[in-house]
Amino acid sequence: MEEMKIDMREDLVTAHQDIDNPFAFIPSQLEALMDPKNLDLLIKYGGLEGVARGLHADVHSGLSPQAEISNTITLDAIMNTTTSSHSPENNTFKTTNNFEQRTHVFGTNVLPQIKGKNIFQLMFLAFRDKTLILLGVAAIISLVVGIYETIAVPEYDSLGNKIPGIKWVEGLVIIVAITIVVLVGSINDFQKDKQFRKLNAKKEDRQVKATRSGITEMISVHDVQVGDILHLEPGEVIPTDGIFIEGHNLKCDESAATGESDAVRKLDWRACVQKTYNLEQQQQQQQEEDHSKSDYLAPPSPNKGIASSSSLGTTATSSSPTSSRAPAPPTTMAQQMSRSMPDPFIISGSKVLEGVGTYLVTGVGIHSYHGRTMMALRTEDEITPLQTKLNGLAGMITILGSIAAVAMLVALLIRYFVNFRYGIPTEPTEIVSDVMSILILVVTVIVVAVPEGLPLAVTLALAYATRRMLKDNNLVRVLASCETMGNATTVCSDKTGTLTQNKMTVVAGTIGSSFRFRRDPTNTSDSQLDDISDVPQVAEKLPKPALDLIHQGVAVNSTAFQGKDESGNPTIVGNKTESALLSFITETGSDHFDTLRQRYEVEQVFPFSSERKAMATIIKIPHGEKPSQTIYRAHFKGASEIMVQHCSRVLSMDQGDHVQTRALTEADRTRIDHIIQTYASQSLRTIGIAYRDFTEWPPMGGTTASGIEPDVPYEDLIQDQGLTLVGIIGIEDPLRPGVKDAVRQCQQAGVFVRMVTGDNVMTAKSIARQCGIYTTGGEVMEGPVFRHLTPSQMDAVIPRLQVLARSSPEDKRILVERLKELGEIVAVTGDGTNDGPALKLADVGFSMGIAGTEVAKEASSIILMDDNFASIVRAIMWGRCVNDGVRKFLEFQLTVNVTAVVLTFISGVASEEQKSVLTAVQLLWVNLIMDTLAALALATDPPTEELLQRGPQPKSAPLISLQMWKMIIGQSIFQITVTFVLLYGGILNYHPEDPILQTIVFNTFVFCQIFNEINCRRIDRKLNVFHNIWANKFFIFVFITCVFLQAIIVNFAGVAFQVVQIDGPSWAIAIVIGLFALPVGVLIRLIPDHWFGFLFRNPNTRRRYLGGDYKGPLIPGNSLYMAGNETYKHVEQEMVAFKEQQGKTTDPNEKDQDAPRRDSIAASIVIPSMVAAAPSAGSVLNTSPTTVTSTTNINNEKQDH
Repeated sequence: MEEMKIDMREDLVTAHQDIDNPFAFIPSQLEALMDPKNLDLLIKYGGLEGVARGLHADVHSGLSPQAEISNTITLDAIMNTTTSSHSPENNTFKTTNNFEQRTHVFGTNVLPQIKGKNIFQLMFLAFRDKTLILLGVAAIISLVVGIYETIAVPEYDSLGNKIPGIKWVEGLVIIVAITIVVLVGSINDFQKDKQFRKLNAKKEDRQVKATRSGITEMISVHDVQVGDILHLEPGEVIPTDGIFIEGHNLKCDESAATGESDAVRKLDWRACVQKTYNLEQQQQQQQEEDHSKSDYLAPPSPNKGIASSSSLGTTATSSSPTSSRAPAPPTTMAQQMSRSMPDPFIISGSKVLEGVGTYLVTGVGIHSYHGRTMMALRTEDEITPLQTKLNGLAGMITILGSIAAVAMLVALLIRYFVNFRYGIPTEPTEIVSDVMSILILVVTVIVVAVPEGLPLAVTLALAYATRRMLKDNNLVRVLASCETMGNATTVCSDKTGTLTQNKMTVVAGTIGSSFRFRRDPTNTSDSQLDDISDVPQVAEKLPKPALDLIHQGVAVNSTAFQGKDESGNPTIVGNKTESALLSFITETGSDHFDTLRQRYEVEQVFPFSSERKAMATIIKIPHGEKPSQTIYRAHFKGASEIMVQHCSRVLSMDQGDHVQTRALTEADRTRIDHIIQTYASQSLRTIGIAYRDFTEWPPMGGTTASGIEPDVPYEDLIQDQGLTLVGIIGIEDPLRPGVKDAVRQCQQAGVFVRMVTGDNVMTAKSIARQCGIYTTGGEVMEGPVFRHLTPSQMDAVIPRLQVLARSSPEDKRILVERLKELGEIVAVTGDGTNDGPALKLADVGFSMGIAGTEVAKEASSIILMDDNFASIVRAIMWGRCVNDGVRKFLEFQLTVNVTAVVLTFISGVASEEQKSVLTAVQLLWVNLIMDTLAALALATDPPTEELLQRGPQPKSAPLISLQMWKMIIGQSIFQITVTFVLLYGGILNYHPEDPILQTIVFNTFVFCQIFNEINCRRIDRKLNVFHNIWANKFFIFVFITCVFLQAIIVNFAGVAFQVVQIDGPSWAIAIVIGLFALPVGVLIRLIPDHWFGFLFRNPNTRRRYLGGDYKGPLIPGNSLYMAGNETYKHVEQEMVAFKEQQGKTTDPNEKDQDAPRRDSIAASIVIPSMVAAAPSAGSVLNTSPTTVTSTTNINNEKQDH
């Protein structure tokens, strides 16, 4: 352990002189408490109470929004509480609003926005593109030369009249066109940045529990003020810095802040001082022992004070008797002890691992530890996988376009200079002008060839999708997940709140082993109605001591609290199971749960954890028979069967002054197990309630951690089956409306839905059957059984595994890991802290926006704002929509690229004047259409139900499918053919260099692109390209805008675009030929894919492109659903590959002779795999009764039906 230098700068203990600051502290002084942890300074400030006093805060009732600050308090008054000369108050301070003054001095809990680039900076960045710079330089040269020729070298017609010089127009128009291209791209980037900022603001906001004016309430994390009292619960990411007030077994993971992976215990500051003193005593004792054994140890340091530790940062000086003694040299034992040293400092950004507590906020926003870290780590937006793929494709296209441009440049220059044999121009400016025209054309070809619109299309699609997904209750945290979700093959879903409504109500229960109750028992099918009471009758029929015990246990053993809903009406806020139990005791005549909680002193709390599936609270109460004495009662609640296992006694219904119990017999256990199964089969969540009394705390024979606050392990409470069972409660959580349809839609889309839940097998199976997740032949398994399977056994079970019950987060993580190794694209839902690893491991992690912990949200890719499974279906649709939108644009752009480059190259080389039929300005207009406007039109198609009628694309699927290649090549051939026929066919009786013909060709070319934009709305083989076209307002707007602007260009922009006005028949020719893009698209779609099989020699490549269209499965009512099962796909692919490899022979006769033998071999290989994966292979998969054991056997499943 290295001694850490204690930060005790003079300015930290010097009062500030700011007359507008009524508090004792400035932000830097409070920051010094946390970084590093400085217990010495906290002691100087008077501990927690001194800091609270200096902040005008109350550690019990919290801040009051209506309160005003009318006096100041100085740091000297805080540090010298015994000196009367330092008055803590200064009544001359102007009365001011409490929160306004805190915000003015300490800031808000919001990090300042990253300074975005303004529109001019974005324009500058866009113009830094090398091809645009080259084009701009050429345009400027052309403009200068054109102006010079117009002024210095005037031209005259045959009559001697001066011709107005317009050679400068092309250079000017190109500059204007470049400006438009840059401006449009910059505006798009600016709007995209603005949208993502809004999303990030939404993503960072969350609700935290605070005490204000003595009332516990939920507030926005952005509204937290210095001086607030915040509550901490397991799974929470701490939003601000602060000082621990009180709590139970609070441990935090501060690895994100300190790098130390050990959990750090949080205690009251006085307890930390005492522990530090004890540590120093042990260090001193060890030093003396070591010194007596060796004489070469270093002497004690002359510095005063107590040694600091790595986890504490610094230690007490004035509060212990040894404050003047020199510190002992650190040793290995001291190092080991210091790692586990508790401290009172709550560090923002750390995670609550276990326990509960409250703390006083001392640092928010940029003045908090996490805020300073985040300010230093700010990065640019991430690049998604699809953007990476498209960037690679864009680079390849750019290279090919550049090669074509260079070839064109060489060809045109050679031809131009060869023509010098017929005469060299007399004016040098004419040569410069001609060469510049060639160069401008060539550079424009490069500009057209560079598909800068591809990344823009992804950006637009993602920006549009993420904004719209928020309306569908999907808050996207990781952009890549939006793409990935479209190709998910399996979803591992939680039950509670995701498939169900998370609106829980106690509807049934058994107190002891015999007293049964049910809400509205007349509607039940139970034959013994006389034995069942209605819920309101429970208070009348149950012995009062037993009823009081239930009220006491439910009230104190929960963390839910009284709050208000959106309408301002009182409601219970917190865990829905606890809310149901609290509502139940209110119905049965209990005092308000807050009253009961205040009545008893809490000794220790064990918050609910998914490992033990239980929660416990220990309270101090008067002895029932000896009121002068006290006992310690531990109240438990948790999974019913687990609670029953730990019980040896059960509550008795005998009347008496005190709670009556008796031994829990085997007959009782059998009856209770039957009750649990009955409730579970009715889709009720079963909760067991139990208690245990101790005469002292810590209990006799129990183990405690060293320290002031007892830290009794949970295992000590449940040892020897010492619990007394109070009863079993059945809680109903109805299915969400539409969840059956949502599951069915997933299955139709080729996505295998699995339920992974902590509920028992019967409840999970019942809910899964209602949802349509569990079908005949499917596998239901318990988590403990699944986790002990070997990898090969898991791989055999997973294709049929539909429900994993009684599972822990570790079981979920193992399942996700195996699914990914089998080649699945996995989506997972989770809400707990321990779900973090599974959410991180999954391809797409969904956390719950309502019930999820902050750790789960941080680990997830998408937050379900309504915790609803149907929102996952919407995410699948949006994911596929994004992928399709980008592929639509890719198909359109590549068609324009090919056509424009070929047309420009050939017409330029063939022209007598080395001029392309498409001028540089015309090409820039086409580039604007295909890069920006088409990206806006095609990448923003809204999702439709039709997207769920096909299967997910595998990871190996090509970016450009065979269907897309057919359309790109087919449309390119059509467009090149019609333009060349118009240009060189002579059918319009114009010379190829005639401006009218060149205008017609340009007009026709543009309308081919405009109508092909409609054609590219579909990238599959379906013929209706107008499907849902009115739903995309962007597309309609872009289409009309392009037609309107083209008409303006041809009729009124002749000089700039080098076109002339044309008559009606010429317009008809252009529009009709453009319209032919649609029937040509139909013909291309009708061409069978297998005709092109000869192009793919490699069997794997052939399967990637000719694998056939997936058709959504027809799901019979009682059949096993196998969509998304990679096992079948793998077997099928291996069979095809085997046949293809074996079929490679040059001798036809030999091939015919060996065919039967090869088919037999293939069958012998494939059949065992098919049998292993078949729904009826339950007995085959269970290789031994002890290793692969399903909790619910397939044979038993048939009985259930």
